[in-house]
Amino acid sequence: MMSSHQFRSDPFVVSPCCLHICPKVSPNHPFPSLPFQRRRSHHARVRSSAKKKTQCNLKNESPATETAKRVYPFHEIEPKWQRYWEDNRTFRTPDDVDTSKPKFYVLDMFPYPSGAGLHVGHPLGYTATDILTRLRRMQGYNVLHPMGWDAFGLPAEQYAIETGTHPKTTTLKNIDRFRLQLKSLGFSYDWDRELSTTEPDYYKWTQWIFLQLYKRGLAYQAEVPVNWCPALGTVLANEEVVDGVSERGGHPVIRKPMRQWMLKITAYADRLLEDLDELEWPESIKEMQRNWIGRSEGAELDFTVLDGEGQETDKGITVYTTRPDTLFGATYMVVAPEHHLLSYFVTLEQKQQVEEYKDFASRKSDLERTELQKEKTGVFTGCYTKNPANGEAIPIWVADYVLASYGTGAIMAVPAHDTRDNEFALKYNIPIKWVVRNEASSSDEVYPGVGIIENSSSVETGLDINQLSSKEAALKVIEWAERTGNGKKKVNYKLRDWLFARQRYWGEPIPILILDESGETIAVSESELPLTLPELNDFTPTGTGEPPLSKAVSWVNTVDPATGKPAKRETSTMPQWAGSCWYYLRFMDPKNPEALVDKEKEKYWSPVDVYVGGAEHAVLHLLYSRFWHKVLYDIGVVSTKEPFKCVINQGIILGEVQYTAWKDQEGSYVSAHTEERLNEYQQVTIPDDKVMKSGDHFVLKEDPSIRLIPRAYKMSKSRGNVVNPDDVVSEYGADSLRLYEMFMGPFRDSKTWNTSGIEGVHRFLARTWRLVIGSPLSDGSFKDGTVVTDDEPTLEQLRSLHKCIAKVTEEIESTRFNTGISGMMEFVNAAYKWNNQPRGIIEPFVLLLSPYAPHMAEELWSRLGHSSSLAYESFPKANPDYLKDTTIVLPVQINGKTRGTIEVEEGCSEDDAFALASQDKKLEKYLDGQSIKKRIYVPGKILNVILDKTNVKVTTK
Repeated sequence: MMSSHQFRSDPFVVSPCCLHICPKVSPNHPFPSLPFQRRRSHHARVRSSAKKKTQCNLKNESPATETAKRVYPFHEIEPKWQRYWEDNRTFRTPDDVDTSKPKFYVLDMFPYPSGAGLHVGHPLGYTATDILTRLRRMQGYNVLHPMGWDAFGLPAEQYAIETGTHPKTTTLKNIDRFRLQLKSLGFSYDWDRELSTTEPDYYKWTQWIFLQLYKRGLAYQAEVPVNWCPALGTVLANEEVVDGVSERGGHPVIRKPMRQWMLKITAYADRLLEDLDELEWPESIKEMQRNWIGRSEGAELDFTVLDGEGQETDKGITVYTTRPDTLFGATYMVVAPEHHLLSYFVTLEQKQQVEEYKDFASRKSDLERTELQKEKTGVFTGCYTKNPANGEAIPIWVADYVLASYGTGAIMAVPAHDTRDNEFALKYNIPIKWVVRNEASSSDEVYPGVGIIENSSSVETGLDINQLSSKEAALKVIEWAERTGNGKKKVNYKLRDWLFARQRYWGEPIPILILDESGETIAVSESELPLTLPELNDFTPTGTGEPPLSKAVSWVNTVDPATGKPAKRETSTMPQWAGSCWYYLRFMDPKNPEALVDKEKEKYWSPVDVYVGGAEHAVLHLLYSRFWHKVLYDIGVVSTKEPFKCVINQGIILGEVQYTAWKDQEGSYVSAHTEERLNEYQQVTIPDDKVMKSGDHFVLKEDPSIRLIPRAYKMSKSRGNVVNPDDVVSEYGADSLRLYEMFMGPFRDSKTWNTSGIEGVHRFLARTWRLVIGSPLSDGSFKDGTVVTDDEPTLEQLRSLHKCIAKVTEEIESTRFNTGISGMMEFVNAAYKWNNQPRGIIEPFVLLLSPYAPHMAEELWSRLGHSSSLAYESFPKANPDYLKDTTIVLPVQINGKTRGTIEVEEGCSEDDAFALASQDKKLEKYLDGQSIKKRIYVPGKILNVILDKTNVKVTTK
């Protein structure tokens, strides 16, 4: 066996501090100082290797790839262990687990399998959950770690329309690609539990849940304004509409009323709000859900519509307000363009303007309409209503900043005390009346806060709230309104019922029949589920608003089994959210034909312990899942009130930095820091080789006066900044990719991808390999054995190991994966200074490494003499006795002057302390060749060496 010191001269020595860690950035954040020289050198190497590519005759691979593979044989190791795990079903969680053991259910928000496959941003969350999973498995937990596919939805249907390919064909192909990519990264999923929302055996139970909602009055039909895209022929969710056009395809979207299926999520608003406090979720996510639910307390107040001569009519408008104390300050009313009574109080003179405005507003999304920064627009209806507090006639306007879906679709506008109302009133010259006094601001400034009420009394109505506080005044107005029949106290929510229908083919069929004669809706019998999609070859929109399923005439036309009367099947399908609302439950019991989930299995595995995914799902997906779970809890299907105990949002991996410059009309560059009107110029991207660093800025190499803007953007095909993980795995290996994504920075923060950064962690893995296996043989191959010895570990080695164990364990459990890797790097750096590598030290370290780099760890474990996988080996535990710091820093003086320090053990003898001082490079120059008169040693305090100046030794060089 090669002695351990024979391979200590290592050209790849690396420490944590020399590895490039990308800065924390946001998509639009210019960062002034990047490790630009490393980027330039990396790209120079890439260009150099490209020139030499023709010299490589091994499967047409680049010399850079071959060099990476020679560092350690990941290209052999990784496929080998992936085959082993698959053949042996290593990560399978049996149905009959020992329920006396603790459980750990960790789940990724399952992906939509697009044709583009994964990019390097996707594995970030998957790697984190895999590390947590592998740790808990080795700590003796029963682990559930499944993967599946959220595979219904608009993209596959649009591709089918464009190409004629059936959505099922496209979906299955995409799933195969995603699965292959995930397996290539070594994730320890239980593939026996794989599921897809498109499989009838799965969506049978989605339909079953819908029927339970229908039976309890929580699923109903209503005519509501929807985002209708004529080109796509479907209703779009608000998040699928951007700037008035469809996110997919960029087609115009309008608002129009349609009869749709709705789910009554508002019935659970209070419970959804109250139970947030019990969850181990990021506070920001919980606050987003609170704001989305938007519970508020206030009053509904009734305003009577006046005719052209100012007389009261039998028509009234009810408004909801959270500030009844400002009722006297209402100087006009605003109704939404979709308000159901709008046509009743529009004069003939204003009718055309109002109709044109309604059409204008229908082309905006709710988000655009309520955006605070946008300019307010509106049209006068020609009619007035009466302020119930003082009997004054106030004009009725229609404006799109009011939504029919919130409150009553009408507001009393108080321009003195609401910013939006104030902007509107100033634009259209509407009177402004101040009724809340605020001593800190001038009397003519808009003031939305509370204070003392003024200008608020009426002899005619008998209401006087002057000199009351806002809170007292609000209570008095509500009491007066209820007593006089002008309104009532009201709790309101921003949350609207869930629009649960899409005019698409590729989705779960809604299990409802509609009787031809009466239009009555009837639930399909549960025994007839699943109601499967019929085969169609034409998925194009009908152009009439009827869904594509209406083309399946023989499927649509049926009879009511109970009465034999003619009926039609519902032709709208469920939205993509449906299948993803409850998939976490099916993973517990994926093959059960008799129930959604077995009660005992659900009771053991619930709730999901850790749920990891993007913050973009913070509201809708999580809120809808919580709603369905609470319904299932109420009917006894699940045993917990909440589905996800802990939610973690990973950060975004942004594309590599791009450098932006601008050119004027003559084609000359302009500097970003001297020009304010850059939007008038042409924006261009500057190649890396034309960029240089100048102080804290980046400039154009050919003209350093031109300052550039460095930005990192979210990865997208349109920007051309997508990095395919397959390419990274091919050149550096899956373990290197896993380590790099964890090492880039804190897991929850956004990070910038830098391909050159992966070289550092790749070298670390190579050093780990040589630490155990030794240096390559003369032909570049590695021998089968190891350089590990059976020596007893020293105290120093045990301390290094157990500090590493404590660090790695704590950092994984706290999801501080990057600092866990730093701890392993420090251990390897220390191990390279030792004269031997004892088995009792190296084997536990290999187990520590395995959650992060499972392929290498399995291979090292095997070469250390173990015949089975390490997946279920016990994870090392830190011994507290070795974590105590028993070394001290001892100052060393020469002739009474401190010249340096040495690190010694507590209780170190004088001779040992002097021997260490003599070996220290800084102190050696003071002691070498000198005669020592005496030594003064105070244990734990100081070592003072007094030189004999009268008897100097002479050293012949």
